[in-house]
Amino acid sequence: MNDEQRSPDWLTEDLGAPGALAEPVAAATAPQEPPEPPEPSEPSGQPEEPAGPPPTEGSQDAAASQVPPRREHRRRLSGWQELPILIVVALAIALVIKSFVVQPFFIPSSSMEDTLLVGDKVLVNKLVYDFRGIDRGDIIVFNGTGSWNPPAPVSRPSSDPIVRAYDVTLRPLFSSIAGLFGTPADTGTDYVKRVIGLPGDHVACCNVQGLMTVNGVPLHESSYLYPGSDPSEIRFNITVPAGRLWVMGDNRTVSDDSRMRQGDPGFGTIPENEVIGRAFVIVWPPSRWRTLPIPSTFDQPALVKAAAAAAPYAPLAAGFGTAVPLTLLQRRVRRGVRRRRQPAGSRR
Repeated sequence: MNDEQRSPDWLTEDLGAPGALAEPVAAATAPQEPPEPPEPSEPSGQPEEPAGPPPTEGSQDAAASQVPPRREHRRRLSGWQELPILIVVALAIALVIKSFVVQPFFIPSSSMEDTLLVGDKVLVNKLVYDFRGIDRGDIIVFNGTGSWNPPAPVSRPSSDPIVRAYDVTLRPLFSSIAGLFGTPADTGTDYVKRVIGLPGDHVACCNVQGLMTVNGVPLHESSYLYPGSDPSEIRFNITVPAGRLWVMGDNRTVSDDSRMRQGDPGFGTIPENEVIGRAFVIVWPPSRWRTLPIPSTFDQPALVKAAAAAAPYAPLAAGFGTAVPLTLLQRRVRRGVRRRRQPAGSRR
């Protein structure tokens, strides 16, 4: 059999191009086995959704643009919800600090120039006198109600329950919040002055050199007095009563202080328990930032010695005050122990 009569092993298809590869037709024309039917799925109880055409890339982008960003929306919403809580917490902390630790005051008058100028804002430490006593030379803020100012009139509560509730709750709250930005001193009932005399001090003006004296010790006040201001143009001679202070401004020409109040209760002195705190730093304006230390005038050895001699029995009194209660407690404990040790029949 010649080549033309032999059955060819492979049949080729003309692809219209010289040198084209031939594809096996036998594989394409061979009978294919029918696909196995899919296994029936368990009924889920819900109608099956008809399968649609496969999504294209454009349809996926359109669907994604229509879906709202829930996670981002929730994050933004939670952030806005937390903001009022943060504000309330910050206000609460600030009110606690203002009420018990540090309170800002601003200076509206010139009574303490040049130490404190009009517009200065100072911070007042309200805890310092819980740990130490008031010292001469301290700049203090105090409430003058009942000493320099008449007692506040007793106001009757409103008959309107809404107004009464506002006066009891919201009005003090708003007043406290406003005080966070600074309370005016030297106006109303709060004053800022420098302590000159402590309880028991003999304060007088002036000696032959024109200097004010405390317990006979002359005060050289040029470091804090207003330039050109005299120690005092008003003569006085007073022993400070117990529990009270003699206070004066640094600008003695214009200061309304203890010298001008000698006709008031306490002869111009103010109660120690009305002291709000000690001004210790100027915080505003920034160009005026500085601390407010006690001038060296009040560190004279003669003044310190006089203060130490004024209370020589303070340690002894403190010892008695501690020992007496401890002794009584010890006796009670001993009696209780003895009663427990006694037999039940011998107890009376």
